[in-house]
Order: sequence, then structure tokens, then C-alpha cells
Amino acid sequence: MPYQELADEIVEGVGGKANIISVVHCATRLRFKLKQPGKAHTAQLKNNPGIIMVVESGGQYQVVIGNHVGDVYQQVVGRHGLENDGAERADEPKQTLFARFIDLVSGIFTPFIGVMIASGIIKGLLALALVLGVMHQESGSYKLLFVASDGLFYFLPILLGYSASKKFGANPFVGMAIAAALVHPLMLTAFEQQQQGQHFSFLGIPLEILNYSASVIPIIFASWVASLIEHAVHPRSPGAVRNFTTPLICMLVTVPLTFLAIGPAATWLSRMLAEGYLWIYSLSPTIAGAVMGAIWQICVIFGLHWGLVPIMLNNLANFGHDTLLPLLMPAVLGQAGATLGVMLRTREAKVKAMAGSAFSASIFGITEPAVYGITLPHRRPFIFGCIGGALGAAILGFWHTTIYSFGFPSIFTFIQVVPTSGIDASVYASFAGAAVALLFASVTTYLFGLPPVAPLSAPPTEAEPASPVRKQTVFSPISGKVLALETIKDETFASGLLGKGVAIVPDNGRVVSPIDGVVSSLFRTSHAIGLTAADGAEVLIHVGLDTVKLDGKFFTPHVAVDDVVKVGDLLLEFDIGAIEAAGYDLTTPVVVSNSDEFIDVLPLQPSVVTACAPLLSAVK
Repeated sequence: MPYQELADEIVEGVGGKANIISVVHCATRLRFKLKQPGKAHTAQLKNNPGIIMVVESGGQYQVVIGNHVGDVYQQVVGRHGLENDGAERADEPKQTLFARFIDLVSGIFTPFIGVMIASGIIKGLLALALVLGVMHQESGSYKLLFVASDGLFYFLPILLGYSASKKFGANPFVGMAIAAALVHPLMLTAFEQQQQGQHFSFLGIPLEILNYSASVIPIIFASWVASLIEHAVHPRSPGAVRNFTTPLICMLVTVPLTFLAIGPAATWLSRMLAEGYLWIYSLSPTIAGAVMGAIWQICVIFGLHWGLVPIMLNNLANFGHDTLLPLLMPAVLGQAGATLGVMLRTREAKVKAMAGSAFSASIFGITEPAVYGITLPHRRPFIFGCIGGALGAAILGFWHTTIYSFGFPSIFTFIQVVPTSGIDASVYASFAGAAVALLFASVTTYLFGLPPVAPLSAPPTEAEPASPVRKQTVFSPISGKVLALETIKDETFASGLLGKGVAIVPDNGRVVSPIDGVVSSLFRTSHAIGLTAADGAEVLIHVGLDTVKLDGKFFTPHVAVDDVVKVGDLLLEFDIGAIEAAGYDLTTPVVVSNSDEFIDVLPLQPSVVTACAPLLSAVK
């Protein structure tokens, strides 16, 4: 599906532009803040072929897209004129304190998290190069690459000043100016002089100068204070001069206040946070590892992992290293191992291909395709992945594996745990923990993660009582020729990602209800409709392939979302001749989109079917 069409469907699915407060994106998902989350059509979005999953957490409505989320985001913002700063608005609904914290952290760090990870990887490669003797610290090559990797972290307060000010709804360049003052060479020189016994004051007030390079918390608090001043001063300033008087007052007040009070207090708080984490970690690094390895992926699913990012960065700023981030690598590789187990075990070619692609993404730290597409739908593989992550992380905790640059857990973490002094036992522990997580999850998933496949030659045994089986019948919504789903020219449907079922080549332009239930979704272009049966089956009917490009032309809906329908009720009509003349394939997939909740979904008609005849049997 073209990104612009997917963008339109997403904006409509979240309740329209008027329901959107702001939108940002991370590595795989769009993060919306909605005025009324209840207006979002979650079922409709989940049935969209271009969407992996929808999650509501931390005050955000998260639409999981995948690796091309950046392209979709640009279309969402560009086509609909949405603001993307994430700032709070007056009409924003109140959130819990925890939800506001998660939203604040993700809004501040999301815009440049990818660049931070890239810089951290370069730092890790340089450390490895030193250990292997490929480079030495005095060489020009090393120095050039070092400043490339260290520049962002050295001037991190400037980036945070920009993103934090935007998040607080203030002038981001004021935040950058305050941050630039914190890391100005003159102040760094004064810091060194203060270390040698020289004292400074501001208007007679003793001044404690600190080194704010690579710091995190002080500039966030300073940007917040500056935003409060701006919001108070700007409306009261004369219109002709407010463009410079507001920044003038903000800087004249906030910069001295930051050096006198905000900075020292925030620095004390950051040190207490770092020392507090270190105290908890020191109680039992092994248990800390097991817990983090087990719950990390659960946190990622709900977007709660952002709450740990400031702790990692704060540890790096205060100690120059961090022991929290390495514990998360086995959690990622545990899900990768579970996905590998599914790939090796399954006999379905399309699932095998999906699992292979998701495994490749997982080892590089992008686990959403694996979790939402493979492990979580099958449940047990996800659990085995979490257990594997706990076992592997416990090993890293026991050996105190430490990371020396920021990143997100992936195979790149191996190079970031290498100290410049040389490879030690903690580095070998990282390989051992990763191997345990990967192998445990893959082996247990292979052996126990999927339902056993009965041999084809096994005859029925009369001595064994038949197990209670419930079957839910899905009737045919249209008349026509029946095709196996895996044979159609649409990879998303053919792979089974959207559920099991069949496809029908229609011989008339009427779509009727295949179940007794309600209309759960109706696409804006009317080419697809989702229904939820009274007995639990969720049915998606997608008329034609790529017919979304017709933008509703030649389709006439006769129902709306939440309408109650019976088998045979007319849902929509379409002009077969006009659609074929426009060059579109009318092959219509009919799938049970929650197939993972059933033992199997079996086709009942081998070649031709008439409307309202039994089509699928969902066995539970």
C-alpha cells in the first residue's frame, strides 16, 4: 500500500485530524496523543494490512508500522498539516503522573535517539580497534572518528535543550542558547580554575561552577523553567518587540538561575539517581539481570522502556559507563531465538518466511515484527523468549558486564562492552549470556512452542474419547471461484499475516454478511470491511487487490461501523465491470483475522461457492 494511502487510513483510524494533539515516531511506531482515545477505531487499524499492531500505553496511542515508519510519518504530518513537536496543549486530556513521565521522556529523546545509537556504535568500534591494535589514540584517524562519536554526547545538553523546549511548548532556540552557555569553553575553563581553588560569584552570590558536558537532567529542568517564564512573559509583552524581549528575559533569568540553583540541584539529583541505581544493582546483580531480562520486552510492548533511558544516560554521564543497558541485550536475543525456533519448526512456508525476516530485524534490536507477528500471537514462544532473556541477563549481571557508550540492545552491544583496557571476563560473559538466551529460546520454542502436528497417516483411534471441539462457521460473503489464500498476488494476505482463510474471484458485485455480529471496521475507501461475530470470530473481507487506490470509486457501502448484521445482510456493492476496466484484480480475500485464537481455520468449499453457503470453519 502506498505510504500516502496508509497515512490517510491511519489518520482516519485515530479519529481524524481534529482528534490528534501531536504525533512523533520512534524506530517502528507512530506515537499519537489523542484528545479522545475512545474515538479511535482500533479494530479497523488492526485489520489494516500496513499496520502490525496497535498499543495504548503511557498516555499514547501507538501504531506499530515497522521499519518504514519514518516514511509513513512524513506522509501523516505532510498530508494533514499536523504539528509534530509533541508539546502539551490546553485541550489535552489529563493523564496520570506516570503516563505524563513516559510521554515526557519519549517526547524529549525520540527525535535524536537513532543518532545517539549510531554514535555509541562508533565509540564501541573505536574501543575494539584500540584493543586489537588496529589504531592508537594519538593517530589522526582515531581522533577524527572519536570526535564524530563523542561530539553528540559532549554537546548533549544542546540537543536536549532543543527537544525539551519543544516538548514544553517553548522556543527551542532559547533552550539551545541556555544549554550552549552551560557547555561554553569559558565556563569549562572556570570549572578547571575552581578545581584549583579559585572562587567565583555572580552579583556577590557565591557561584558553584560544574561541568555540564554530557549531562542530562540539568538542562531539562532549565528548559522547563524557561518555558514557564516564556508562557508568563510572552502574552504580556508588546507585540512589536515580543520576538526578542521574551527570549531576552528568559535568558537573563534562566542562565544565572541555572548556574546558581537549577544546575547544582539537578546535578545532585542526577548523582543520587545514579547512586541509587548502583545501590540496587549491587544488592544482587544476578537477580537484577534476571528481572530486567524477563520484563524488558514486556516494557517495549507497552512503550514503558522509555522510562529507563534517562537512567542509562545518567549513569554514563556520572560514571562514564552503565550496567543497566547490557542486561537488556539477552532479552532482545531471547525473542530473536524464539522467532528462530518458530522458523525452524513451522511447516507453513509463509510463516517461515515471515519468521526469517523478523529474526533478521531482531538481532539488530528491532523486535516489534518478531513479537507482534510471531512470538506473541503464539504465546509460548514469547514466554520462552522472556525466560531465555532472564537466564542470559543473569549471567551478564553476575559478571558485572558494563557498557561504555549509549545504544539500544542488539548485536552491536558486544562491541560497546569492550573497555579500552582490553577484553576481560565481563566481555566473554556478554557472549555467554547472549548465547544462552538465543539457544534456550530457540530450542524450547522448537520443541514446545507450537502445537504438535499430527502425522498424516495416523488413523483415528476409537478407544480414545473425542476431545470437545467447537466449530464456528463463516458463510461466504460473495459468490464466485474459490482460491487458496497462498496463491493470490498479495504477499501480505498470502503469508497469512492477517489471518487464515480463502480468496474468492467474485461473479457479482454484492457483498453480504458472512456471520451474525457487528461491523467493527469499514475502510474510508469502502473496499474492505471487518466484522466481529457473536461467537468471537473476526472476519475481514477485502474486495480486490490494491483497490484502495480507487479511493472509494465504484464502491457503495450499505452499513456503518457498529451496525448489527445477520448472515445475508447486504454490506456493500461494487461495480465489477468498472473496477476490471480500471485494471484491478478483483480477487477478494476472506480471512479470520484472529486465527491465532483458534486451533485452525479450514476451508469448506474446494472450487466454487455461492453467497451464504458455508465457506470457513474456525475450530476452537
